[in-house]
Amino acid sequence: MLKLLKQAKAAVELLNPAEVVSRAGREVRIGLVAATDEAYARMEEALGVVSGANGHIHRASDSNAPAEVDLVLYDSALEAPADAHKLDPANPEVAAQQLLRDHDDLWLPLARQFPGLRRPMLDHTIHAVAQENALFAVATALPDVVPSLVELPWSVGEWGSDTLFITANQVRMAFLVAAACDKPVGYGHQKAELVSIGLGAFGWRALARELAGKIPFGGGLVAKGAIAYAGTYLVGKGLEALHHGLSLSKADREAVYQHGLEQGRSVMVQPRL
Repeated sequence: MLKLLKQAKAAVELLNPAEVVSRAGREVRIGLVAATDEAYARMEEALGVVSGANGHIHRASDSNAPAEVDLVLYDSALEAPADAHKLDPANPEVAAQQLLRDHDDLWLPLARQFPGLRRPMLDHTIHAVAQENALFAVATALPDVVPSLVELPWSVGEWGSDTLFITANQVRMAFLVAAACDKPVGYGHQKAELVSIGLGAFGWRALARELAGKIPFGGGLVAKGAIAYAGTYLVGKGLEALHHGLSLSKADREAVYQHGLEQGRSVMVQPRL
């Protein structure tokens, strides 16, 4: 629970759109290492940039390549140092996952600047926010399910409202998704999205709380957490579609929600250290 509270504090900082814009605006320079011009072109295409049109990409073969860059990517066909990052032009998702693991602080500007890395990085942050909401929903439900636990510290005060936390976290996610997609960020720019998030908050909470109370011995905790996860996941995937000029049909929304429920149940039942 202490970890959740620390995450909540960090989430509040990103409710400031200016902070999100500032982080997304960080310039990240990537150096590429390949054997041929054709291989360089394939790597650039995989990153979603046009050769010579993006000042954030530098080929090692260029005479004017800078002495230092933020990240170096080797063509997967080459031998590379053991700790180096490789980019397979046919499967850039692998490189994106490695960068998320080793440079999590750069995911937002990387997603904004390099469209080829954007989808796996958006998946990562949507999952992370959905998981935070699921675990927080379960933590705040504990006093309802186990009445003998008196005055749990997270059951009162500002942390007593799971709806407030989950809604705020979804607002944060809305800012992050917009910034990652290089779209305008802010309460004014995203009014329709934020109103939709607010209207949806109370429906999931009523259903989840009812389940938590009706299923004996705390069995409803898994259901409540899974619903919180699925609701947040649906919001995130809807925002992603919106910023790519798409919309989710009713059937799409149902499929995404069901997928979110399955993932949410897995999050709830997996062992934790």
